[in-house]
Amino acid sequence: MNRVIEADFLPAPVEEADEKPRILIIDDNPDFTFSTKRALERTKRYSVWEENDPAMAHQTAQQVKPDLILLDISMPETDGGEVAARIESDLALHRMPIVFLTALITKAEARSGLRIQGRPFLAKPINIPDLIAGIERSLPAHPLSR
Repeated sequence: MNRVIEADFLPAPVEEADEKPRILIIDDNPDFTFSTKRALERTKRYSVWEENDPAMAHQTAQQVKPDLILLDISMPETDGGEVAARIESDLALHRMPIVFLTALITKAEARSGLRIQGRPFLAKPINIPDLIAGIERSLPAHPLSR
């Protein structure tokens, strides 16, 4: 008689509480989102998604349920302020932290504590240590429930 013996040799799945914070980058420049995603993932601290179509940003945020959104302000057809407003009007996403990214403001202005639509922002071009510092300042203490 043949018997099948099942054994569990795989490691236990990572508990939800141990998951890395999810970052969604919304920017119409695919080179920027790709390079930023790779740089952030190399830190092994974040899971990163990218969206290059501002018209799809709200839908992508609904699917990914990120802990933080990095959102470019200046995009064709739909600007970052409009995208932020759509996300904020969604009851499932309205508490989602959003950090604006912009090349329209200098690094000195960014350091001054100014806010855009009440949200923090980072000046582009941005180096990775400054980006990580901005992310860490804006991430909620406990990741949002998914």
